[in-house]
Amino acid sequence: MKTCGFFAFVDMVTKVKFNKTLTKTDPQQHPVLIIGQLRHLSILQFDHVRCKLEPRVTEETFKSALTCLHPSPTDYCPLFLDVATIAALPTKTSRHNTPSRAHSVTALVKTHAMTVTESIVIVCNKSDLYASACAAVRAFPLFSLKTVTADISSTVNIEFILIENDSVSDYQLTDNDIECLENAEHAIRLTAKIVDAPCSHMDVSHFINEIQKIGNLLGISPLIISGEELKERGFGGIYGVGKAAVVPPALVVLSYEPAAATDTIALVGKGIVYDTGGLSIKGKTAMPGMKRDCGGAAAILGAFYAFVKSGFNQNLHAVFCLAENSVAGNATRPDDIHTLYSGKTVEINNTDAEGRLVLADGVAYARKDLKANIIVDMATLTGAQGIATGKYHGAVLTNDEEWEIRSVEAGRASGDLLAPIVYCPELHFSEYTSAVADMKNSVSDRSNALSSCAGLFIGSHIGFDFPGIWIHFDMAYPVHCGERATGYGVSLLCTLFGNETQCDLLRSIAPKKCEPPVKKICRG
Repeated sequence: MKTCGFFAFVDMVTKVKFNKTLTKTDPQQHPVLIIGQLRHLSILQFDHVRCKLEPRVTEETFKSALTCLHPSPTDYCPLFLDVATIAALPTKTSRHNTPSRAHSVTALVKTHAMTVTESIVIVCNKSDLYASACAAVRAFPLFSLKTVTADISSTVNIEFILIENDSVSDYQLTDNDIECLENAEHAIRLTAKIVDAPCSHMDVSHFINEIQKIGNLLGISPLIISGEELKERGFGGIYGVGKAAVVPPALVVLSYEPAAATDTIALVGKGIVYDTGGLSIKGKTAMPGMKRDCGGAAAILGAFYAFVKSGFNQNLHAVFCLAENSVAGNATRPDDIHTLYSGKTVEINNTDAEGRLVLADGVAYARKDLKANIIVDMATLTGAQGIATGKYHGAVLTNDEEWEIRSVEAGRASGDLLAPIVYCPELHFSEYTSAVADMKNSVSDRSNALSSCAGLFIGSHIGFDFPGIWIHFDMAYPVHCGERATGYGVSLLCTLFGNETQCDLLRSIAPKKCEPPVKKICRG
């Protein structure tokens, strides 16, 4: 606890615990929320939930409550005062939504959860278990600087009743399942904490501390290149963006290289801890919330932790491109030209298009130094992402159609939704034409596929002839819901590469390799 005058800043810690089976509790002392689709809830017999409801709720009350649920899109019914509740998820989902109804799970848990020790019972198909668990976790953020007079701590027990073939399954969660969910819980809440924290508490040095903490947990020492060393080693993008800030910018790398690996995967995250826009400064209404511009790097830190803890079997590198885009006498000016790590020169025509500059250095490092054959970058890159794919779906841009399909499938399976955007460098990259450098950093026509073009800037520093896989995720909008971070990106990445882990649960929902399309013969 930290004191300040007559107040105390405390961590209002809610511990999240996953149980293999339903535990016996009395709702009067231990509130319970039961969530599921109505068709799944209707399968339940009172005996399935008796241990959570007796002696306060009778079988008659339980059956009556089920008949009262009419979700549109959700609904709930109290079973005993406000401490025992049953809630129904939306009845239908479209093909672009997640079958788990993850967003509704989070909303219902937020609405009905209490700051006491309690249980959440999720009734779902096994294929939706992971997404549902991650959705529930998002309702319990870690960061808060509210002033209170005493410590507040509680434990949320998350338990499952699994449905299979329209009946309650006999499947019992294994130790491997519980460990997988615990890794996801830690990763998602860490990610959200970093994104929620303002720059006064999460500048570049603080972010590096978070990386070092994860490194210590995993027994990995990070590589740190910062300040003037960035300039000396040719990282003109990261250095140019962050050089005006009090805390110098940095490239930080965590590497995990198991024996017998056949692929090298680099996860590259945009870590702009605050974005004023630089000299192309944002307006007073556009700047609040820019603490979230590190959401890509935060998600990659969380995912890296979960991967290593889950026994990842390929070479894995997490590359963090950290900077504060600030204003000072030495700030980058429009018209300045920077040489990036790829060796290409960039004429700056918008200092508020800074994320692509730091990521360009990161992906070039991933190719040149790390020799990665799969490069994934994740970023809160463009406001246009929200226009293109909305506030729930991130955008995916990739040079490989199969991985585009896999990514969208992973989004639906994980609850971190995605939609593809146009990949067409031969038509769009000309937007960056410069008379005096290899390219500008912002497009000439802001109405022409803006999110695609922004991603292509990053891809150009790997090279459009890159023989490996490049995937770009723009998640500017789903990184938060209202004023709180969502931890978006962790469950997406863990599901996308789930087959490379020793987690049975992830392997069961990870997208499978696509079959090659059948060639059709065109007859005249």
